Amino acid sequence: MQSQDAAPRPAPSATAPAAAVEQAEAALVEHYPRLVRLAYLVLPPDLGRGRRVLTAHSLAQRALPRDRAAAPGLPAQREGGPETGREADPGYAGVRLRVVRTALEAGLPLRRRAWPRRSQLPPLLPQVWGLRLFPRSGGADELALDQRLSGLSGPARAAYALRGLERLPDGEVRELLTAAGVTGPDAALREAGAVPARDALLGSAGFDPCSLQARPTDLMRRRQHTRAALAAGAALVVCGALLGLPGGRGHDGPAAPPYARNPAAQAALDPARLTKVSPTAWRTADRAGFSVWPARGDLTGDTDLLRRALAVWARPGATVRVSATPGTPTGGPAGPPQLLYAGTVDNARVVILHDALRIARYAEPRTGGTGAALDFARVDGATGAGASAVVLGRADGNVRYLTAPWVREAAGRDLLSPGSAATALPLTGGVTAPLPSPAQRSGSCTSWQALQLTDDLGAHVLSDLGELVPARLTTGDPVSAREVTGPKGLSAWAPYACSLAAVRGQGVRSVNAWPFAAQPLPDAGGAAAWVCTRAETWRGDGALVLAQFRAPGGRYGTVAAKAADVPACGARDPHVLAGVLWQSGAKDWYLLAAGSDGTASVRAAGGIAGSAAGNLLTVRAERGARAELRGTLRDGRPVHGLG
Repeated sequence: MQSQDAAPRPAPSATAPAAAVEQAEAALVEHYPRLVRLAYLVLPPDLGRGRRVLTAHSLAQRALPRDRAAAPGLPAQREGGPETGREADPGYAGVRLRVVRTALEAGLPLRRRAWPRRSQLPPLLPQVWGLRLFPRSGGADELALDQRLSGLSGPARAAYALRGLERLPDGEVRELLTAAGVTGPDAALREAGAVPARDALLGSAGFDPCSLQARPTDLMRRRQHTRAALAAGAALVVCGALLGLPGGRGHDGPAAPPYARNPAAQAALDPARLTKVSPTAWRTADRAGFSVWPARGDLTGDTDLLRRALAVWARPGATVRVSATPGTPTGGPAGPPQLLYAGTVDNARVVILHDALRIARYAEPRTGGTGAALDFARVDGATGAGASAVVLGRADGNVRYLTAPWVREAAGRDLLSPGSAATALPLTGGVTAPLPSPAQRSGSCTSWQALQLTDDLGAHVLSDLGELVPARLTTGDPVSAREVTGPKGLSAWAPYACSLAAVRGQGVRSVNAWPFAAQPLPDAGGAAAWVCTRAETWRGDGALVLAQFRAPGGRYGTVAAKAADVPACGARDPHVLAGVLWQSGAKDWYLLAAGSDGTASVRAAGGIAGSAAGNLLTVRAERGARAELRGTLRDGRPVHGLG
């Protein structure tokens, strides 16, 4: 929670319309479930699901104005539409404002020299003794949205909820946030805009704190023992565990000590509740994704190993090396995850788990001791070739993969040698033999070993980019990209494979190489090739686009322009324009520019001036000169130079 986004409560406007307490009471009773849901969405996720439920109810119940005469509220600003009755009620507007304000206050950090506000403390009421209450578990979409919202600041969560749940336009959201004490409402709106709108999910049972599941609290702690007996027994158990296990690792291995007894969290860490899919489920499934992978490996029955993996996922200890691709949350699973693999890989014991949003890989030394590692990668929405392999381990410059159950053959292929045959990789229980990993190589790029997998739909080529899931490689027009198979596709990638090093560790889902233009060179220099490579990420943003130029006789492409977070060269905007300064054999310098098919004209301005009809431009230039490129598409739209 970012404390700078919220400020002390402002004084009510003297011109704000007054709402009688009776109106506020009626609004609270009529719309109580909606107000509690709003508070639940705004409250900080680190409170835990149980406390968020009780706090949301407490804030809604305390939302009545204290002044028996009047209560300030926000003026209704919308007319018409299905929500008119609720929005036109000043009583509801005032109660909603108090709910949002107190929910934001609950997320502010406690200060050493200031008394805590009431909303920052655990609620006195309501209280439920002997039970834990939490919303019903949602599906993969609800889990993914909850993970995205947990990464937002409090004001941004409030903006997202007011947009999606209350259906307020940005102007009214900005006014309400300002009245609630947020000093940067525009920043909150921008931050909330980074999360795709999923209005229907906000109304689902996964975010409903009025439709709850009940589970008992720790029954052992409720037995009628004296405090002395409880303290002595706990001390005895702890001392026995520490003395009886080698290295003091304890029951949960390198995990940190437990800090909560939440029943849902405990269930997610129970090896007996792990989801294990039938070995034949993928044959009849509608969607070929990680959710239909069976559990494989020689240690799927090792309960102690699975318990350690789950415990470390929930609370990694100080000695655990944790890594995650950008945009991947590292918190514990919301429910029992799916087991994909548990077995011995080289000199490590490895467990691969899946929770619909992420792949988690736990590895510990085979011979014991320290050195456990926990890695995360996003895989939401993965299907087909995108869900066909997971990295099991890397050692001695090689990588081993666990392949999907529908994969029939595996092979290694050097992308820099398109004419050479693929090298078969034996598959044992879905695990490949070691393959040289380009992600671990340093120095000059003389080869790029990719993984080629064959299933009933054909062959797919993937590349290790230092992450848990290899990136899928495609070629051709972004709207109809094809697999990298056959001489044409392999030849298209050969000069540009080494450029994949620029996107290592960026959470890349797929990379497409698109030859978008061929340009005759002046001074009888032959013809140059232009290729655009676009790396898409699992998080949906942060794509990296490279426009590469290759002169005749050159083995590798040269990066002429690059950009991030742009739609160019992708399915949404299959157009690109780029330029490069090039010296001919006659020692003359030229500006060469090329646009994709559909470019009607190209012009250069600035240090170099010139224009041409069509998608190609060649202009004499001076060494070191700079130019701004602009083009016009055949439909009249402008296109700007990349980079």
